[in-house]
Amino acid sequence: MVTTTFHALKEWAVAVTALEAGKTIMLLRKGGIHERNGRFQVVHDEVLLYPTYEHQQPFLLKPEYADLVYPVTPGWHPQTIRIGSWAKITDIFPVCDELIVNALLPFHIWNEHFISDRLKWKARQPLYILLLRTYNLSHVREIPYLPEYGGCKSWIQLDETINLQGAEPALSDSTYNQLVAEIRDIVGDKFYAPCV
Repeated sequence: MVTTTFHALKEWAVAVTALEAGKTIMLLRKGGIHERNGRFQVVHDEVLLYPTYEHQQPFLLKPEYADLVYPVTPGWHPQTIRIGSWAKITDIFPVCDELIVNALLPFHIWNEHFISDRLKWKARQPLYILLLRTYNLSHVREIPYLPEYGGCKSWIQLDETINLQGAEPALSDSTYNQLVAEIRDIVGDKFYAPCV
């Protein structure tokens, strides 16, 4: 297990908060506009969670999460970024079947509109289901926002290294493993089917 890192995965702030609180272990990704080779790839499997605000859309979230989003103007960013957690990406499932993605609805924070929207965008590319074992840092860090952190990209390297020692898991081993088993049962071996 790593003890320090500067690699970070950008995700909606509301999703980062849910991961840190143990409300979910799942992210759904198609990738940002500026992804390498035009498609989503997992570049690092142990990453800091970097909260973003600009593209959060309340109408794409379940009601209990929609109320937590404060709209911001395009291009807005905070002066400092709260880094409160890191995660180990334990599972990656590329899925094209809307029925499978809909069956996973109880395990994440988004609603049916988000699922439909994500599956239709770049329809020949799969939707990636990521399962994250999240750890809350023993000391939350506030780092300055830098322009290179902006833009529609999933992965960034922070200008400073963050110490991960003493981080506590958001969920117990047994709870996390149970959720992973339930999700794997739903996905099964069907996630290998190509997108058409």
